[in-house]
Amino acid sequence: MAKIRPFAALRPQPAQAAVVASRPYDVLNSNEAREVVAHNPLSFLQVTKSEVSLSADIDIHSDLVYQQAKKNLEAMIEQGILIRESKPCYYIYALTMNGRTQTGLVAGSSVDDYNNDIIKKHEFTRPQKEQDRINHIATTKAQTGNVFLAYRAVSELDALIEDWKNKHAALYDFTAEDGIRHAIWCVDDDAVQAQITQIFEEKIPYTYIADGHHRAASAAKVRAALGNEAGASADIFLTTLFPSNQLSIIDYNRVAIDLNGLSNEAFLNKLAVNFDYSLVGKTQVKPSQPHEFGMYLEGNWYRLHAKEGSFTNDPIGVLDVTILQNLVLDQILGIQDPRTDQRVDFVGGIRGLGELEQRVDSGDVKIAFSLYPVTMDQLFDIADSGQVMPPKSTWFEPKLRDGVLTHLID
Repeated sequence: MAKIRPFAALRPQPAQAAVVASRPYDVLNSNEAREVVAHNPLSFLQVTKSEVSLSADIDIHSDLVYQQAKKNLEAMIEQGILIRESKPCYYIYALTMNGRTQTGLVAGSSVDDYNNDIIKKHEFTRPQKEQDRINHIATTKAQTGNVFLAYRAVSELDALIEDWKNKHAALYDFTAEDGIRHAIWCVDDDAVQAQITQIFEEKIPYTYIADGHHRAASAAKVRAALGNEAGASADIFLTTLFPSNQLSIIDYNRVAIDLNGLSNEAFLNKLAVNFDYSLVGKTQVKPSQPHEFGMYLEGNWYRLHAKEGSFTNDPIGVLDVTILQNLVLDQILGIQDPRTDQRVDFVGGIRGLGELEQRVDSGDVKIAFSLYPVTMDQLFDIADSGQVMPPKSTWFEPKLRDGVLTHLID
């Protein structure tokens, strides 16, 4: 059964929470982060994207960047911008986007649960991204990035969390620049904490990584690397757990740098083996059903449908991310391992199809694909079976903010 525990968060002074809270480190690039910090020097991006404090030509994976992250974090603590909770607590985190609210529980999840597959995974990690987070955690002695976990909903826990929200004032309540409202409550009552812990121990056999595979893997590897030096704080890692009845997954799209030496005509001829396709033109194609894809090439959109018999119907084979990977990225474009091949990139659906057009039209990439999203049931079924999806198969919105709750490894 799932083991969680409260922790003493490092968090902003309430009056400064809105300006400290930042978008997750992995949803914006260095230039975008520099722009944010130029207008808001208190942004937690000073810690999570600390290259913003260094020259623009710095290698973002150099030791200087991680040391700068440590320096910036320590400065925010020394200046009183960030304070340490006086006792271990659970936290309730509610996010509201477009009038819809989803509420999760912020807790320390067990590294042992991660290693023993009580915390289930559905994708492999990319080595470079994993090493980046290992270096960041090991240098700063802080888990600044939240791992987004899901679990099959338990009505008793839903009711307990809602009751606390209704009877207590929020610690933070602000609307970020993107229009998403973030409200956080501190659960500091020992008896209520014990109830929450017991529900997980008795009624929630597994939790599932929805977003944050690299952060979870890195926390586990840092604990292992510390060995006998690891204290109890390294036995847990920063997570926010959401019940499945409040979550939905949006599309996670792909772009490729080239056509593997093929002309456009030769590529389309190979595509026709496993797909029926039609030229749409300038109208964006957002798939409305499984096995339908959008494709943007040379300024035009195409609508693709995978042919019957071109894919298998097992839990992994039936996924559209698998179909695209196997039949297009691998067979035609020669991208066999999307975790390590630098010719493929991933674009979260929240950026819209216009982002795919921009990437192609700028010459940054040659071709883009829009996909139909994976469902929560598919995610659970695949994780339960011990199988893995292709990398970057799921995208969740709204995103948790970095910097509002940080777990320190003492």
